[in-house]
Amino acid sequence: RIEPSRQRFALQLAQGDNFAPAWTVDSAGDSALVAVNAGQFTRMLPWGWLVQNGHELSLPGVGPLSMAVAFDSSGAVRFVPADSIPTVRAAGGIANAFQSYPTLLTGNGAVPAPLLPDGRGVDLGHRDSRVAIGALRDGRVLIAMTRFNALGDAAAAAPFGLTVPEMAALMGALGCRSAVSLDGGISGQLVVREPGGGSRTWAGWRRVPLGLLVLPRAMAAPGARSR
Repeated sequence: RIEPSRQRFALQLAQGDNFAPAWTVDSAGDSALVAVNAGQFTRMLPWGWLVQNGHELSLPGVGPLSMAVAFDSSGAVRFVPADSIPTVRAAGGIANAFQSYPTLLTGNGAVPAPLLPDGRGVDLGHRDSRVAIGALRDGRVLIAMTRFNALGDAAAAAPFGLTVPEMAALMGALGCRSAVSLDGGISGQLVVREPGGGSRTWAGWRRVPLGLLVLPRAMAAPGARSR
């Protein structure tokens, strides 16, 4: 759980040779309080709308269940439904933003119709390791990862776990009013720095192009690209 008034968010784009995705939680550096893989991605690039340090790097993607997470210049965090992204873009003032899918909870805490038992267009039975980000009702931001741990740490990264509707239910139970999935499965990865200086890391098996960092508010933003 992150308090935007006390910390700030940044995006770290990491590509290696031939633009291959190169980001892992190890890319975040020791100064990041939290780091997690951000959004979804095509074969090599982040999918959908991407703004980094005030520069728009890619246009919004098309998808009714997509949602953008936008961070404005004051540090406020907004969860923007797909049909509202053009309005937010036109208003300006966005420092960082990325787009992901599927939406798990709309702004009033409701589960989108396609995720309900009589919905259509989403595989409601597939189980996987999940990662999601959401807005809590008290204004904080929640990042959640689920890992299958019945067989101990050796199997924790196995791509098995909750369904999408179950992840929506979990985010609601944790107090979120808005929430969207991030890439899960073998891409899901998270590091959390502990107050005493140590850290807890849940590694992924796949490098991705984009990471979301939570930094101390006084720190400068990371560079546009990291190798």
